[in-house]
Amino acid sequence: MLDMECFSYLTRALESSLSPIVIFATNRGVYNVRGTDMPSPHGVPIDLLDRLVIIRTQIYNPSEMIQVILILAIRAQVEELTVDEECLVLLGDIGQRTSLRFKTKDDPSYQKKNDKILYDDIEEVTSLYLDAKS
Repeated sequence: MLDMECFSYLTRALESSLSPIVIFATNRGVYNVRGTDMPSPHGVPIDLLDRLVIIRTQIYNPSEMIQVILILAIRAQVEELTVDEECLVLLGDIGQRTSLRFKTKDDPSYQKKNDKILYDDIEEVTSLYLDAKS
């Protein structure tokens, strides 16, 4: 989470002639900017928010989630991992409820150098993340 000092730095950086491209991703609503009592959309100060382009994303519909699951199955093959159908269904359910922003390195089967991803492994990784929406 960024505080006012970080936002001030980013604002100055965006005003320079060699300004970087900065991408923020958030699912926050109206929250206080960290370190202040000032409520603001996404917890971003209003002066910086005025300079941003906000792109709203939608939750995947069932047909899109099937495509994501197929991509995950292909990724597992590339990583030489086996994932059973039950795990893919669980991943689809997680993807529809929240998102699939989990890192592969957090998967316990990856850390244990197993070649099979188990249902319990996915539940363990899911428990590592806190979703603000649910």
